[in-house]
Amino acid sequence: MEKRIYDKTNGLNYTLQGDYYFPELIIKKEETTYGKYGILRKNYLKEHKSGYYQYLILTGKLTEHLNQIDKEAVEQVEILVKQMAERYGVTEEMREKNWMEWVRRMNGIKDDINEIVINEIIYL
Repeated sequence: MEKRIYDKTNGLNYTLQGDYYFPELIIKKEETTYGKYGILRKNYLKEHKSGYYQYLILTGKLTEHLNQIDKEAVEQVEILVKQMAERYGVTEEMREKNWMEWVRRMNGIKDDINEIVINEIIYL
């Protein structure tokens, strides 16, 4: 029996230990830069898509996936905040004249956008 084999179907190397072949699992340490949305995605995967979550861990792609999701979500939030603020007339002029109203409206916009982003990016 060969000491080491490669499985083309899953791309893993296996090493013979006694009578059994064990996969050579090396998890790459990628820098975790994800924030709020990456954490939400990780928790969602753990609770609702555990098979996919385990796959990402075993292939070493979990951190990369979470970083990408977080980046996409943050970019989407920035774009939508600008668009919705423009649409609802929340301007810098309003901020100078009536900052409490500006804060109230911006908080409402951010809450709405947060819900949209979570439903469309995190919970896919």
